[in-house]
Formats: sequence, structure tokens, C-alpha cells
Amino acid sequence: MTVQDRLSNCTLCADRFAATATRHRPKPVVWFRPGARLLICSQAPGMRAHISRKPFDDPSGDRLRDWLGLDRAAFYDKSRIAIVPMGFCFPGYDAAGSDLPPPAICRKTWHVEVLDHVGDVPLKLVVGGYAHKYHLGTKAGVTETVRSWRDHWPSVLPLPHPSWRNTAWIKKNPWFEAEVLPALRARVQEVMA
Repeated sequence: MTVQDRLSNCTLCADRFAATATRHRPKPVVWFRPGARLLICSQAPGMRAHISRKPFDDPSGDRLRDWLGLDRAAFYDKSRIAIVPMGFCFPGYDAAGSDLPPPAICRKTWHVEVLDHVGDVPLKLVVGGYAHKYHLGTKAGVTETVRSWRDHWPSVLPLPHPSWRNTAWIKKNPWFEAEVLPALRARVQEVMA
């Protein structure tokens, strides 16, 4: 059985998810294969991705695709793009309706095997604070980590989460759209060619 098959059937967090405000079952969103040109290391699927089983199948995905300069067809080409979140399932909402963090057990159980399976990629995007801490070992906040993007360039790029919740962050940090996004789009075109 492949790692994709085993991960697709994972129920490690069944009790945890049943205790959330959403009371949902585990439904891993598995989107990776060896040979990818671009690896997106993100946080966790949202509710829409949980339903469709397609990562970034929501307004955050629309924003991320715009940042990358990719249409949906290119973005969802599993032979070229791998998406490995910190948690493969939607973690649920708390009583106030906020997203819960990705359960650490998911990363501890799956990440080494999944990342070994994907192998080396020309460009790795590290999206959001949880992914920054794990993949980059940073203790800095998102702004400082993303502002230091050149420290990892051109093989790794830290990004803020493309959520609508970060619209104010994007407006407050105009250097992100002015400096980072043009470099990102050019590098994506280069690695996807």
C-alpha cells in the first residue's frame, strides 16, 4: 500500500475532531507525488477543502494562485505541484468559530515519510506561521520571516497565509507585493517550464 493510500485512510484524529464544534470525521486531503517541481508546505485544509478533498479550493487558494501566476489547471497538476500541509485534515473550529491549529500528531506521524516520498523539488513554498516554525526552524513572527525571504532564496520561500484574514497584513506590508511576488512569479515560471 502506498503512502498516499495509507494517509488517505488515516483516522488518528477521529476522537479529537469529534470533540470540535464541527464534530467532523478525519478526511485527509492528499495531494503529492514524487517528481513535483513545486512543493507547497502549508498549514491545514479549510472546510471547503475538507468537503471537496482539493487543497486550497477556496478564496485563499484563489489568492495563492494569483501570487504564483498559475491558473487552476496548472495548480492542480499533481505531477508538478505537491501540497504537504502541517495537518492533512481540516482541524475544525473552536466554539468561537476560529480555526483550530493543525494537530502535531499528523506532522509527527506523516511528514518524514511524505517529504521523503516527494523528494527534492526546485522550489519549496513555506506558507504560514506553523509551517515557518517547522520547515525553517524560525522563532520569529510571520512578518520578520517573510521579510527575510532572500535568506532562503531561490530554493525556499516563506509566505504569509493567503487567507482573507491577512488582507490587512498585505496592505500594511507593501514590500511583499512589490518585491516578493514578482520574484515568486518569475521563479514559478522558471521551475514549471
